[in-house]
Amino acid sequence: MTDNVISVLTFKSIDTILEVGGTQSWTLDRARAKGCKFAVVCRNAHHAGVEGSEAHGSAFMVGKVLDVVPSTETQGRWLILFSEYALVNVGDQWEGRNPVRFWRTNDFDLIDFVALDWQPMPEFSAGKATTLKGPGLTIAEAKAGLSLTFGVDPSAIEITIRA
Repeated sequence: MTDNVISVLTFKSIDTILEVGGTQSWTLDRARAKGCKFAVVCRNAHHAGVEGSEAHGSAFMVGKVLDVVPSTETQGRWLILFSEYALVNVGDQWEGRNPVRFWRTNDFDLIDFVALDWQPMPEFSAGKATTLKGPGLTIAEAKAGLSLTFGVDPSAIEITIRA
């Protein structure tokens, strides 16, 4: 059986990814990304702020996709939350210019998704991921995201704020 995979090219370190609960600041189709079972995280070693030492284009982490939520650092972008992760070191796993790509597990000859040494994500990550930094969400953005999650029209969603 083959599963859907999202692959991303990032300059962020393993520690940063674990701290926020996944990989973030992506422009993507949330529904399509949420339909992926795995995320393959590849190194962008050409970025000026690169945090890791892995070779450019190499896969260094695989995550099991838990959810796709608004990014905690960039408004209008997405955070792919992981339920579990595995560290890998597989060279030449990136091609193309777009930092987000969609694949199937059988497209990866050198990654055996079943045999990986899966580790649970740190407990604190989920709490940090839900704490927005910066300007946050508008009511319209929240309704749009909730409509995707629950499969209803945004006009059917009511949001109450209590201060």
